[in-house]
Amino acid sequence: MRVRALLVGALLAVAVAVLLIAAFLRAPSPTDGVQPVLATGGPPTSVSAPPVPSATRLPVAKVQTPSKPAALEIPAIGVHVDHLVELGLTTDGALEVPKDALTAGWFTGGPAPGQVGPAVVAAHVDYRKVPGVFFRLKDMRPGEQVVVNRADRTSAVFTVYRVDRYPKSQFPTDRVYGDTPTPELRLITCGGDFDHSTGNYRDNVVVYARLAQAYLTTP
Repeated sequence: MRVRALLVGALLAVAVAVLLIAAFLRAPSPTDGVQPVLATGGPPTSVSAPPVPSATRLPVAKVQTPSKPAALEIPAIGVHVDHLVELGLTTDGALEVPKDALTAGWFTGGPAPGQVGPAVVAAHVDYRKVPGVFFRLKDMRPGEQVVVNRADRTSAVFTVYRVDRYPKSQFPTDRVYGDTPTPELRLITCGGDFDHSTGNYRDNVVVYARLAQAYLTTP
């Protein structure tokens, strides 16, 4: 899944876009017996309260200060990740990607989740015949929630407002990575059909979410 990614000028948004697209251009063969299934639409699912059991509600401004993301919860698709790795750049200019199917990471060259702008979290749809953290990302619907637990013991709760799939050759860089006036989140993985002749998935799946709530968690 690694290909060289070039930084274009000094624009962070474009740089992040190029790097992340490159990171998901290649993938190992898909899971044996579990081919990717395309989303077929349908009504949004009901939204339950965010999974922050021992918590105190905070103003959302409290999570706009920098703090590393520590964990990721997406109840609607059964994602529970206890640790997020940091994704930077390698010495040859390529974006680092999660090392296995069960790891997710956030791009440290952009905002941390909760800060103003589009924070980016990436994970595999599958890897080496194992379903990845974002195997069901394509199934998310507007109105569902994503919870990022941060190192400062705050939790940022994002509400999904858009789920799209793009051919990699037509990836909308500005829409996905352009500046936003408020804190947002992008969840990104591969999607669509797997092309065995090239070893690539043909598409990217992108989930867009906005910061909606904040909590202070207790031990």
